[in-house]
Formats: sequence, structure tokens, C-alpha cells
Amino acid sequence: MINFNGTLTDNTNISINNRGYRYGDYLFETIKVVNNKILFWEDHYFRLMASMRILRMEIPMSFTMEFLQQQILDTLNANALQDSDAKVRLLVNRAEGGLYLPTNNTVDYIVTAEELPYDFYLLQDEQYEVDLFKDYYVSPDLLSTLKTNNKALNVVGSVYASENDLDNCLILNTNKNVVEALNGNLFLLKDKMLKTPPLKDGCLKGIMRKQILDIARIIPEISVIEESISPFELQKVDEMFITNVIQGIVPVTKYRKKTYRTEFSRSLLSKLNTKIRLD
Repeated sequence: MINFNGTLTDNTNISINNRGYRYGDYLFETIKVVNNKILFWEDHYFRLMASMRILRMEIPMSFTMEFLQQQILDTLNANALQDSDAKVRLLVNRAEGGLYLPTNNTVDYIVTAEELPYDFYLLQDEQYEVDLFKDYYVSPDLLSTLKTNNKALNVVGSVYASENDLDNCLILNTNKNVVEALNGNLFLLKDKMLKTPPLKDGCLKGIMRKQILDIARIIPEISVIEESISPFELQKVDEMFITNVIQGIVPVTKYRKKTYRTEFSRSLLSKLNTKIRLD
């Protein structure tokens, strides 16, 4: 069952006039839930509110953190997932009406839930190979940091990765800096310095990105910087990994002829799981 504006229903049909469907006029949060505990909920909530303001959507008075949390929990219960581990999508789209110019800025919301096969984050031990996707580029601006359904580049890039037997691709911005992976933020480790692209380069304002930065900054021997990454740096670093809220940390083991270690990724994943248990 899905939750549409607070009503639980089996009807999953989308109107052809839905602005998310017609114009990509919607935002979404992908959320991991462990035994009815919504991970990083405060970060998800404030990102969603900030994104709605940027897109000039009207935020309903009812959209408190507690209200939306309850909508998620109700959806989990309706799908008998209250004691399971789940992937939840919270979608907010501008209400029907208008062409590019909407007739109003009110919103609808949808909550969906599906079961996940594991609770805490697991480290992937298999080889994970990436390369650059250079057919199209990300614009280094504020809109690129939002989690919208305007994902044509990510879709085409995923097709390219599949056609070339790659596990993922790294995306460049129009300044030819490496911004992120197709499905998550990018981190590089060189000696004791952890580096990730800054938001101004156009990377997603990822929830897991924030968790990793918070954890890494309190590791005494590690320096953390948010700085543009040149493609030439990729073959000079010790480790590379990708982060997203569903998989956690995905170590990259190969880029072209370069292979990477995974020791720091493993240590960081352990710290991440500990943080979740203690929160």
C-alpha cells in the first residue's frame, strides 16, 4: 500500500496531469528504516524543507517533523514492515495544474515502502570497478544538489556502465571536475587526507555524505577537506568509495588500471554502524 496525502490506498496509478510525471516537478527522500527506526530522520526532514523552499513550493503548516514521521510509520505498518528493515521513499510534488507555470504552489505527498534484506550496513567484498562518464555533464549550481526526479544523466550513465561491464560511473561537471557517482557521493583518501567534492561543484547534498563527514572529522589522524577533484587525482589516491543512504559505504576497488585498498572504508563503516546503534 502507498500513502497518498495521508490516505493509505492500493491504488498506485499516477494521473497523467501529475506535475512530477509531466515536468519532473517533484522532490524525494530515500530513507532507510531499521526496526521502525528512521535513520537520520532530522537530516532528511531539513533537507526536504530547504529543497521545497528552493523550488518555491508551499510548505503546508502540517508538515512538521513529527507529522511526516508518523506518515512514514503508518505506511510501514500498512505494509506489515513495522518490524522489518525497509526502504522508504517520501515524494513531494507540486499539485496538478498549469504548464511550466503552475496554477498554484501547493503540494501533494506520497510515501512508499519496500523491504530490505539487511538491517545495518554491510561492506561489499567483491570487486567494484568504475570509470568516467563523459557524454554529459552536471551543472555546478544549486539545483544540481537537490534530490529531484530529473535524473536523465544518471539513467543514461547507468546504461553506459552496463554496456561497458562497469559497476558504476563517475560524473563530471561542466568545469570537468569529478562531482559524484551515478548513485551517490564520492570520497577519496590519500595518505591521511579524506577529500570529497564541495556542494558548489554540483554534487548531491547527500544525507550519507553528511554522516561520513561528521564521523571523519572526529578521527584524530584524518584531515577532511571539501575541494574540487580533478580526474587526474583518481589514479593517485589510496582509497575511493561511494556513499548513499541505502548502501552506506561502497568501496571502489578499480578505476582503469588503478586498484585501491579498502581498509579505511571498512573502519569507517564500522564507525557508521556504531553511530546508528548509539543514536
